[in-house]
Amino acid sequence: MSRSTDAALEVLLRVARETATARRLAGDAETALLQSVVDAAATLFGAEASSIALFETDPERLEFRVAGGAQGDGVVGLAVAPTDGIVGYVFSTGQPIALSDVVSDPRFDHTVAEQTGYLPRSIAAVPLVDAGSVVGVLQVLDKQDEASFSLKDMDLLAVFARQAAAAIEAARVARDSERLLRVVLSAIGTEALEPSDIDALVTAAARDLDRDEDAPFWRLVDRIAQLRETSDADLDLVEEILEVVSRHRKHRPARYGRRTR
Repeated sequence: MSRSTDAALEVLLRVARETATARRLAGDAETALLQSVVDAAATLFGAEASSIALFETDPERLEFRVAGGAQGDGVVGLAVAPTDGIVGYVFSTGQPIALSDVVSDPRFDHTVAEQTGYLPRSIAAVPLVDAGSVVGVLQVLDKQDEASFSLKDMDLLAVFARQAAAAIEAARVARDSERLLRVVLSAIGTEALEPSDIDALVTAAARDLDRDEDAPFWRLVDRIAQLRETSDADLDLVEEILEVVSRHRKHRPARYGRRTR
């Protein structure tokens, strides 16, 4: 086995360790959080159904990931083209929409209604935006007490959309892990690297994934992944230090503004 192959295998092991640590820190929260959003939206609006469709690739599509309400379950797992129907319109334009007579709107796609057996009367839909890009659509169907959705309803729905976008951001571990692996493997090339060189490459690439200087998630992941190789005594010491830091943060006055470095 060549030294470059050995280096590649070492990178795979190191990235796997980083990813496993990251998943334990971030948790597999996306689906649970998205489900809580659609359930809460259906309850608040007294709606027959609510759902979230997320953009997926290979092939490009909007896939209904979660749903709530009495008429919502049948849509989960279905997918439409990113420009089809009301959901495709909201995704492709980034514009929210409210309709009181869905069937008569030329943008309405009957495909999903035929597959689920549920034909909505009214709909409110808003885009889910993550890091400036539309990544999906949240929609609510058929308020039980009213024939249409008001401007206030749309404002409330936008709040739910922001919560859903935060849940999607929580799933960044998978996306970041793929990028981390790609960057580090490309840096290896045909070079023969020592384990310390690989550690330095992975650490540097992980730090580059952090977008918020005040919340360095991947920097913390890298440190914790390294701690997994330390002795029990050292881990006990780290735990004691973290407990002291935690108590200090709970009792210190709140600080405003960003940190200075």
